[in-house]
Amino acid sequence: MAVWQKRSVRKKTGGRTRPNRKSKKYELGSEFTAPTLGEDSTKVRTTRGGNTKRAVKKAETANLAVDGEVKKVEIKSVEDNPANPNYVRRSLLTKGTVVNTSKGKARITSRPGQDGVINAEPVEE
Repeated sequence: MAVWQKRSVRKKTGGRTRPNRKSKKYELGSEFTAPTLGEDSTKVRTTRGGNTKRAVKKAETANLAVDGEVKKVEIKSVEDNPANPNYVRRSLLTKGTVVNTSKGKARITSRPGQDGVINAEPVEE
């Protein structure tokens, strides 16, 4: 389903604004992909200009960066998500999510629904 990024029809005062043109296709946004825990799978999406963008659908591993070294670690569970507390119950992976990994707690630093990869850094407790 399409997500349009256009102005409101109402002004601050409550009056109506009349648009000077219709919506354009390049103003079209995309749905939230809601990456979850599970067996690794990504979706390839075609973007403007014929380019492609990867979106994580499910993931069970993350790239953990520790002191200049990057290691692939297993994600065990979702601990905290500052974006939305309900995402913890649904095990959704977004930027800023704190996950429990095989090497301890880590914070996701990439945008899995946009970048197609899950990068993380350790969390100091």
